Amino acid sequence: MTTSLDSRIDPDHALGAWLARLEKLDPARIELGLERLQGVLQRLGLIPPPFRVLTVGGTNGKGSVVVSTAALLAATGQHRVGAYTSPHLYEYRERIAIAGVAVEPGALLRAFDAVESAREGVPLTYFEFSTAAALEVFRRAEVDIAVLEVGLGGRLDAVNAVNPDVAAVVSVGFDHQDWLGPDLDSIGREKAGIFRPGRVAIVGERHPPSGLLKRIDRIGAELWRIGRDFDAEPLERGWSYRGPAQWRTPLPEPALAGPRQRDNAAVALALCEALLHERLPDATGISRVLSGLVLPGRIERCRGDGLEWVLDVAHNAGAAANLAGWLESAEPRRSLAVIGMLRDKNPIPVVATLSPWISRWFVGGLAGSRGQDAAALAARAGKVLSRAQLCDNITQAIEAALVSAVTGDRIIVLGSFHTVAQARASGLLPEKGLCEND
Repeated sequence: MTTSLDSRIDPDHALGAWLARLEKLDPARIELGLERLQGVLQRLGLIPPPFRVLTVGGTNGKGSVVVSTAALLAATGQHRVGAYTSPHLYEYRERIAIAGVAVEPGALLRAFDAVESAREGVPLTYFEFSTAAALEVFRRAEVDIAVLEVGLGGRLDAVNAVNPDVAAVVSVGFDHQDWLGPDLDSIGREKAGIFRPGRVAIVGERHPPSGLLKRIDRIGAELWRIGRDFDAEPLERGWSYRGPAQWRTPLPEPALAGPRQRDNAAVALALCEALLHERLPDATGISRVLSGLVLPGRIERCRGDGLEWVLDVAHNAGAAANLAGWLESAEPRRSLAVIGMLRDKNPIPVVATLSPWISRWFVGGLAGSRGQDAAALAARAGKVLSRAQLCDNITQAIEAALVSAVTGDRIIVLGSFHTVAQARASGLLPEKGLCEND
């Protein structure tokens, strides 16, 4: 298949063809390991990468830390910064940003073509191909720092094919147990695979499993641990960042909502400090960055027609706890929840954590190979959803919630990136311009 860009091809159409092709890649038929991808990256001139690399892993909070770190680095005025995140909410180009702007279709197509040529028939998964393309975009754009989000786990994740200058594990919780192991020690060991000997290993989990810490020690990385080596220290108003050598105070509450966002901001600042040493922005510069951040689908609030909407991709216990913590401190309102979850996610801790704040549940089915219908989700969730209203899809679930809602209510849409994206596509929500993270 040839999709090279020329003046006669609509870039959006060509990009759609490329993405349709990538979505057909079957990881079950490809042997695990980083060697295949590393060979492709070597042919692209990306091992070692021609830019510094910050790698961010963890169960929850990775996206917040990546966007915060990239924005803080850019705020120094001395760096051209690329950021790679996954998955996307609305369109693929969100995954790859330079200076905070999503990659242009033409630049992405050229990177896809370059990866396809360098692949030389070597099979790659969707995420491996995507990661190689992101790194190629950064190389061609001549960024000097790339902030990379781990997709799943750490040790065998495609992002780990390149050596980071500094890496962080933001949190460790239960998710992807089929891949990462049945307990937090096993999950922590897998996530610690992103660290490197002699380089800074940042841990943002306040109570990390011993498996994570022991693996860091065996690797021989330099451990920076929140609460010990760096911290987000509360003030009467706002907070302070205390790092190994830097202190920034006072700082405002991050615009990104949720009780973990101070810690996430501290992890981002620790990443910057480890890479830049004394060249952190001053407190005013940091405050400007943290106050202006927006991350769609993470306790994203919208208002319209007398209702408050909250969009959150929470799909595991830790993310549900973050949303519950925000609800506990938010203005009291009757809350209705629209939920849809993929079948490889455990709904029990999500609905159990949030149920004290939810008056009524509306369950929508999700299509696709990983989707599940509303009845299956409700059955797996148990008693909490036993009296929920079941709907064929997310649009119908939102319509049902709107019928039940009265002025002043809050409607929460949660459970998956797919759920939030389909809610937006329904046309039933307020315009994005009316939304904020806090």
